[in-house]
Amino acid sequence: MTAPGTAGHDDEGAPEYAIRVAGVSKTFPIYDTPRDRLKQMVMPRLLRLLGRAPRRYHREFHALNEMSFDVRRGETVGIIGRNGAGKSTLLQIIGGTLSPSAGTVETRGRIAALLELGAGFNPEFTGRENVFMNGAILGLSREEIARRFDEIAAFADIGEFIEQPVKSYSSGMYVRLAFAVQACVDPDILIVDEALSVGDIGFQYKCFQRMEALKKQGVTILMVTHSTGSILEYADRCIVLDAGRILHDTPDVLAAVLAYEKGMLNQAQAQVPRIETASGASADARVMTAGELRTIQEAESNRELGEKRFGTARAIVERVELFKADGASIEDNPLLKPNEEIVFRFSLLAAEVIGNVALGVSISGVRGGDIWGDNNLNANQPLNLVPGRNVVEYRVRLPISSGEYLVHCGLACFAGDSREELDQRRPVRHLRFWSTRDQVGVVHAPIRISLPGEAEQ
Repeated sequence: MTAPGTAGHDDEGAPEYAIRVAGVSKTFPIYDTPRDRLKQMVMPRLLRLLGRAPRRYHREFHALNEMSFDVRRGETVGIIGRNGAGKSTLLQIIGGTLSPSAGTVETRGRIAALLELGAGFNPEFTGRENVFMNGAILGLSREEIARRFDEIAAFADIGEFIEQPVKSYSSGMYVRLAFAVQACVDPDILIVDEALSVGDIGFQYKCFQRMEALKKQGVTILMVTHSTGSILEYADRCIVLDAGRILHDTPDVLAAVLAYEKGMLNQAQAQVPRIETASGASADARVMTAGELRTIQEAESNRELGEKRFGTARAIVERVELFKADGASIEDNPLLKPNEEIVFRFSLLAAEVIGNVALGVSISGVRGGDIWGDNNLNANQPLNLVPGRNVVEYRVRLPISSGEYLVHCGLACFAGDSREELDQRRPVRHLRFWSTRDQVGVVHAPIRISLPGEAEQ
C-alpha cells in the first residue's frame, strides 16, 4: 500500500522522515506466450466452477524483496545497482505510479518524479499546455502555474517550441521541459531516475545546480543513476541494490561506490565466456587459427557497456587489464586519482606472424568525445606479433578530472599505404577518476594562488 502525501508525526524525539519504506515487495507475472496470459485470465475461474484446483500459467519475477528503509527530510540519497536490480521499480512505487505487492510506503509532502522522459505529456498538446496539465497533476492551481510559467520556460530553454506540440520535440527537448516542470514547482520530494543522461553538458550542469538549490531549501532528493561520480558529488547517503534487495545502505558514499564498482567488475569478468578447442583444451593452450580468433571476437564483448567489436581477427585483443603503479588491480580499487600512473596490460592473440602493428588506446567521456589517446607508432616503438599470445604494457599518467570515462582500444597493421583493422573494441572498459578538488572541465590542473605580500598557496 502506498500513501503519498500522508501527513503525520514521528514518535517523540525521533527524526522526521520524508519517506518510509516498510517491507516492500513487488512481483511481476512472466508469461511465456500471449496464449498463457489469456489462459491465466480465464482458466482458474473456469476450473473453480468445475470444482477443480486451478493452476498457474505464469512464472513470478520478484523485482523487490521485503525492502525497508527511511529517508530523512532534506536528505539526498543516491540509489545505484546493475540493470535489473530493482531501482526504477522502487522509485515508481515511492512516486505512487506503481503499487507494491506487499508492504507499505509513506511519503510526506508534494512529490515531483522524473521517472521517464516526458512521462504524462500528451504528444498532441503544446509545451505550454503540457506545463499546465502536469502542474495540475502535481496539485497546483492554474494561477500558481501561471505565476511559475516564465521560470519553467526559461529553465527549459526550448525557445518557440514551447508553443509547438511535444510530438515534434527531440528527446533532449522532452527532458528539458519535463525536468523544468518538476523542479520549478517547489516539491518536497524530488525523484530523478536517469532522466538527465540525454541532456547536453550545459543543461546537466544547470539541472544539478537546481538540485543543489532544492537540497539547500530542504527538499528530499532520491536519485538513481549509473553515474557514480554524481552520487559521490551530491549524495549524503548511498543505497546499493542487487536482485531486489539492499546490499549496502550507508552515509559512507565512497565505500558504497567502491563496493558497487568492484562487484560490477567482478561480474563482468565472470560473464566473459571461455572458448574451448575441439580437444577440450583452454583456448590459450595453443596457437589458434584466424577462424577460431574470429569466433572469440564475435562471442566476447563487454555487454554492460554495449561494446562494438570488429576486424579481420587475424589477431585480436583478448584482454585489457588495468593496474596501478604498485601492481594493484583496478578491480580491487576502482577509483583513480588524477596524475596517478596507470598500467594498461594488453593480451593479444595472433594466428600468424604479423608485422608493423599499431596498438592504440584512448579514453573518452561516457557521452562521447575522445579526450586522450596514443599508440606505439606515435611512441616510435615498433610492434611485431608472433603466433600465440603477446603481452604488451603501456604506462601513463593522466591529468584527468573527477568523472566517469570509457576505455577503447584498437589493433591494426600496415602494409605500405593500406591499413588492416584486426580488432577494434569500443568501449572495452570503464574508468573512474576521483579527487576531493572540484574543477570544471576534463583536465585536472589545480591553480596555485599568490596574493601581494603573501606566500604562494
